[in-house]
Amino acid sequence: MEMWEKTLQLLVILCGVFALTRAGRYEGYKVYEVKPNTFDQLEALRLLAKTDGDKYEFLSLSRTLNHPARVLVSSEHENSFKALLQHQQIPFELQILNFGRAIDAEVLEHRILRQLKPYNGTGRLGTERYYSHDEINAYLDDLASRYPSRVFVKVVGKSYEGRVLKSITITNGDGRAGKNVIFIDGGFHACEWLSPATVLFSIGELVENFADHAELLTNYDFVILPVVNPDGYEYTQLSSETRLWRKTRQPVEVNGTVCYGTDPNRNFDFHWMGKGASSDPFSNIYAGPRAFSEPETMVVRDIMHTLRDRGILYLTVHSYGNAFFYPWGWGPELPDTWEDLHEVALVGAEAIREYSGTEYAVGQTTALYGEGAGGSDDYAFNDGFALSYTMELPAGGSSGFEPPASDIDRLVREAWAGIRALAKKVTVKYPIGKNARS
Repeated sequence: MEMWEKTLQLLVILCGVFALTRAGRYEGYKVYEVKPNTFDQLEALRLLAKTDGDKYEFLSLSRTLNHPARVLVSSEHENSFKALLQHQQIPFELQILNFGRAIDAEVLEHRILRQLKPYNGTGRLGTERYYSHDEINAYLDDLASRYPSRVFVKVVGKSYEGRVLKSITITNGDGRAGKNVIFIDGGFHACEWLSPATVLFSIGELVENFADHAELLTNYDFVILPVVNPDGYEYTQLSSETRLWRKTRQPVEVNGTVCYGTDPNRNFDFHWMGKGASSDPFSNIYAGPRAFSEPETMVVRDIMHTLRDRGILYLTVHSYGNAFFYPWGWGPELPDTWEDLHEVALVGAEAIREYSGTEYAVGQTTALYGEGAGGSDDYAFNDGFALSYTMELPAGGSSGFEPPASDIDRLVREAWAGIRALAKKVTVKYPIGKNARS
């Protein structure tokens, strides 16, 4: 065992000891797993999430019967929460006795890993920890310098707090223009750290293991934005008290009170402020004061527009939920081409199942998750991408949003198996010069 690994083990133990004495904002909070058995219970749970989200923080929602939700509950509201569930006869089980202590230990481990395994700006990023936005940008620049004929990095905008957003275009170096494009992004929601990690691993495979994946790049280019919401992403890394932050960081003033952040995945100008979005600035699903109020969502929009004539697949990577969602998310209607959407997504889900045994659900967003109007996947599909998906990665850690560092490698490789299969199917189903909707 390497010395740094032995040191890490010791420090992780110390993290646990420290967490026992300090639990911060979430001291005394508990996590319950709730599993609806009937459709009435499922709807009651979804209604509870919408109407009492200020009391009970739903870390995940139930998509289907017998699919559990995870709910974070304070000691103040614990008795009323259990009473509501008992009244509806919805089964529940305590999962984490003191969430504050658990998440403190996880955040401290993350900080220690950054100190023990720094990134010096050259070479491939590893999978032993989560990386900062600056480190991610440095990696993109390093790839461009090492593979100048195949990799092109572009500054595509800035976040509200001034962080530089960079996209990477990956080609096979043949110089042929006008190829079809697969557009992938990650890091929409600040707390979903596994998303950028997965996207970065995919970039590494396409560039540094090019020989193994060359067929994906024969008639297609990949355009990838690893972190859409860098302000929120960095904010979640400050402490355990900010760890579950979801939104951007641009302030909004309401009746003299300053509220921070908009859910970027409710901020797109397609059925904006529809069902599944909120006009309350304090809500986690606040859609913003207007569509495209956030500079980060404008960046994604502008990339989509530049790819309008070539973009075939849009894939936005989120966590968590083990699913491939496709439009529409604004309501229950199915697109005319839903069978194509379903067929291609099944290929990705099946590849993951064959690789690791992990099961991914496939279906329309509203049917599996519920309405979520103003999302990037709906906007991309409406804007001309033939295929548009939200990929929800597996859960991990106390909150579900932070699988431990020891699980990162396994999870990103598993996800890449699905992404690669999805991309391969797209290149075969929609070859060069063939418009996917014609």
